[in-house]
Amino acid sequence: MIEIRNLTKRFAQHTAVDNLSFRVQAGEVLGFLGPNGAGKSTTMKMLTGFLAPTSGTASILGFDIQTQTLEAQRQIGYLPEGAPCYADMTVRGFLEFIAEIRGFRRAEKKQRVERAVEQLELGKVLGQSIETLSKGFKRRVGLAQAILHDPQVLILDEPTDGLDPNQKHQVRGLIQSLARDKIVIVSTHILEEVSAVCTRAVVIAQGRLLADGTPLELESRSRYHQAVTLVGSEALDQEALRALPGVAGVEVNEREHSLTVLAEPGQVIFPQVNGLIAERGWQVKELNVERGRLDEVFRSLTRGEMV
Repeated sequence: MIEIRNLTKRFAQHTAVDNLSFRVQAGEVLGFLGPNGAGKSTTMKMLTGFLAPTSGTASILGFDIQTQTLEAQRQIGYLPEGAPCYADMTVRGFLEFIAEIRGFRRAEKKQRVERAVEQLELGKVLGQSIETLSKGFKRRVGLAQAILHDPQVLILDEPTDGLDPNQKHQVRGLIQSLARDKIVIVSTHILEEVSAVCTRAVVIAQGRLLADGTPLELESRSRYHQAVTLVGSEALDQEALRALPGVAGVEVNEREHSLTVLAEPGQVIFPQVNGLIAERGWQVKELNVERGRLDEVFRSLTRGEMV
């Protein structure tokens, strides 16, 4: 596993990471969430041994990142923020260089590079210098070097930054396939990334842990958890909806011509709403039950509105 215990990093008077602790097990894809300046990248740098903590410890598969740095780093594939590469190298030259640094030679080096190129679909840019690539292709080259040595731990800082929708879908599928027998940490501010690939999410702000749970558990903290949205072809009786047992309120979205009926905490209100629709004979075009809104939970947590 990965284990972080009371990890803290201070820069002069500023505390970037504040007494952070959590564990990640094999097979988990952990979404590491927080607003800009929350301490996500600083935590990643400490976890990979590129930045020494002020206090606290972190271990990778049992190797302490401070006292057994090389052993720990051998277990890690790291995609840092910005995916830094040698701009004047070709894609092939860069990946072969990384393979050699990782200790691969001859046939094994060729095999490792070809496999990474295939997984990230880099074949058509192999001969190009990295500085001529689009931001999306640079990101894919950075991800290719991270997986080239088949590490047991993947630490990815904004892995889909700069990718188009098709490339995002491809990379998310790759992350899910790699996670079957690896530990994956995805640092991101893109909330759809969490719902798409993560089995668990940690939210931090000002370097402190605010929440830790599955995406569904976090969504259940939303005021929209179990809310029912109706799109009707006619005006619907809001007061009748508000009077239903378990209903906390009704929100009107005039732009979409819809009503969202909010549930009281712990209540399931769909049967009551559906029964009222049938009783009144309302013409309803759409009827949806929400799991909750992760973006609303994220905003509430990071603004200190939710504990």
